[in-house]
Amino acid sequence: MNNKVFISDLASRTKYNSKEVSALVSATVSAIINELSEGNTIAISGFGSFEVKKKLERVLVNPTTKVRMLVPPKIVVNFKPNMSLKEKVKG
Repeated sequence: MNNKVFISDLASRTKYNSKEVSALVSATVSAIINELSEGNTIAISGFGSFEVKKKLERVLVNPTTKVRMLVPPKIVVNFKPNMSLKEKVKG
């Protein structure tokens, strides 16, 4: 499902038109990005939680050439689905 289909599906399920739904989705995503950029965890009941984690610096070895490489630390976003969401997806 792409963004256009997602917006039209939400618009058909609600009393809002596609332009309003698109603005709401954009504002929601923007709010999530702002909170995550500050390092906060976001929990959405019935859906799951987003959190920012820092991966530490590590050394990798290329199995073919045996060259060791240093991978710098980085910040990643982790999503943990809610148990009810997992159960609904399973069936």
